[in-house]
Amino acid sequence: MEMALPDLPMRETVMVRLIRIAMVGLGHYFEPVFRDLGLSEYSFHVLCLLLASENGIASPSELSELVGTSRANMTRILDLLVADGLASRAVESRDARRFVIRITAAGRKAATQAVAKLIEPLERAFSGLSADEFSMLEQLLRKVIVSFDKSALPLRAAA
Repeated sequence: MEMALPDLPMRETVMVRLIRIAMVGLGHYFEPVFRDLGLSEYSFHVLCLLLASENGIASPSELSELVGTSRANMTRILDLLVADGLASRAVESRDARRFVIRITAAGRKAATQAVAKLIEPLERAFSGLSADEFSMLEQLLRKVIVSFDKSALPLRAAA
């Protein structure tokens, strides 16, 4: 590829590919674990965020941003959590145009029970790294994320 596209920054291009491959690998690795729990990775993340939030409540837009998914996908995730009785949706008291999502007792139980079943797969996923390597990877990934945020191009308005 270097010969065909000599101006393409190869190190950075390879790094992007490695990160994407790692993301896909993580998805394939954890998908059966979450399937056995009756959850998706996103729905588990939402339950964790609701558990950690004040009063177990958050707005769909907050959850979308924190989980890192589109608002449309968050609506689908929340619809499933509500249908399964793991969360409830109510109109916000101060603004009837907005909703709040609240974790239910069943949602608390599901998240808590999931933790015990996630410990082993989580530890196994990173078992090839020493403690120092794991810490270094975490630091470097945090640095890359900050770099992405600082370097993001502003969206141009559609013509």
